Amino acid sequence: MKKYFLKRFLLIIPTLLGMTFIVFLISHFAPGGPLETEIAKIRGYANSQGGSAKTISEEEIDIIRKRLHLDKPVGIAYLYWLKEILTFNLGESRLHTREVSDLIVEKLPVSLTFGLSGFLLSYLICIPLGISKALKNGERFDIVSSGIILITYSIPVFALSVLLLYTFASGELLSIFPLGHEVSDEYESLSSWEKIADRIEHMFLPVICYVSGSFAVLTLLMKNSLLDQISKEYVRTALSKGFSFKEAIFKHAFRNSLIPIATGFGSNLSLIFAGSLVIELVFNIDGMGLLSFQAVTERDTDLMMGLLLVQSLLSLTGNILSDFCYVLIDPRIQFE
Repeated sequence: MKKYFLKRFLLIIPTLLGMTFIVFLISHFAPGGPLETEIAKIRGYANSQGGSAKTISEEEIDIIRKRLHLDKPVGIAYLYWLKEILTFNLGESRLHTREVSDLIVEKLPVSLTFGLSGFLLSYLICIPLGISKALKNGERFDIVSSGIILITYSIPVFALSVLLLYTFASGELLSIFPLGHEVSDEYESLSSWEKIADRIEHMFLPVICYVSGSFAVLTLLMKNSLLDQISKEYVRTALSKGFSFKEAIFKHAFRNSLIPIATGFGSNLSLIFAGSLVIELVFNIDGMGLLSFQAVTERDTDLMMGLLLVQSLLSLTGNILSDFCYVLIDPRIQFE
């Protein structure tokens, strides 16, 4: 078992190298690559100083090309980038004119706060609801809740975000919650309890949207998994030995029914750090999702590569965590 997880962790290195090299290759050869963006940056700076667009000579372009290692084969240029990464230098964002590492450190806690809250609530709501639906399969509660789940599943997250914002924050109907952002402008002047209340107010609607994204899938997965375990021979054996139905379910079937949930636990957890672009755009949350969107649309190569590196690392680690949860729930499983 230890060897398996050691292999998985060691495989992270070549996987990361492969993923980053492919994106590095595409970003350098696609229109609007590092050379073009650097030239645009210089011209944009000249315009911002009140002058006309600066004319850049071929000699200056060659200097820029050499500084970015674009005069070398792409493999060598990638090795130069990798050398900087090994010294924890992710480069500078052209768009924000700040260190990429500083931007990630600043935005990551924002996405983590909203994403982790939604993640935990999803499991705390969906697992008990799925169990209740399985135990009352075919009854009125199961039918009504299935209808509600179907409705929530059919509403896109973007539409739900706009609907909640219009209904509860715009002032057109109600003005219970703030329009967006992570905290109020006067947050620093509030007392400790007022700060907590302020954060809850700002998080309430976005977290509902986070939960809705996995609400239907997790609930029905839990229900179907438990129903599948209830029909197994070992449950009937437990009942024949004198266990009550609830004892047979919660002492035997429940743990095994969590296995399908556990397999997606790590990958879902890794998505927390990436943030949700749609939710962050609608609620004006300055997190990782919005930062990633800006990096791609503005062709900010250093920022894009830095975000890819961090998010890929988190995703790969999350997959290993899923395997660990799998073993934790069912110790009989042995990975080789």
